[in-house]
Amino acid sequence: MKTFNLLGAAVIAGLAMGLGYNLYNGSNNPVNAAEHKPLEKLDTLPELTYPDLQGNPRSTSEWQDQVIILNFWATWCPPCRKEIPHFIELQEQHKDNVRFIGIAIDDLEAVQEFANIMGINYPTLLGDMNAIGISKQLGNRFSGLPFTAIFDQNGKLKHHQTGGISKQELEAQISKLL
Repeated sequence: MKTFNLLGAAVIAGLAMGLGYNLYNGSNNPVNAAEHKPLEKLDTLPELTYPDLQGNPRSTSEWQDQVIILNFWATWCPPCRKEIPHFIELQEQHKDNVRFIGIAIDDLEAVQEFANIMGINYPTLLGDMNAIGISKQLGNRFSGLPFTAIFDQNGKLKHHQTGGISKQELEAQISKLL
């Protein structure tokens, strides 16, 4: 019983010291407070530059004046893999007015192999963890994949969805903007 009380007292003392330390060095420190500011929400297409699968830098500004469907995905993500054939089909169907752009959060070799097998017919860029931050700013509250953001011809965010998006939903969103 005495050992148990001593152990409990030590745990409580440790917690109190940790809390005191955080209060002293954490929340009152302006540098640390800035690190925890919520991300600024974006409602327009951000200027993003990432390498394509050949290593060439590509920017979202290359595709101005088109409906942009920005999709954050990975090869290891089953819902991502399921929706990509719809993207390929709809890109072909709307090639003059709509631009799908894939931002892969993945390994270059895996993405290249997957893109070749699937016959991806739209720009596929290799993102990084900063790309996940951009997706959060666009509405991806839980940093989930896939995440799709749809922008009108003026770059205004019109729809976003975390998780797989159906072909029917994509068609409905595209038809509203064309």
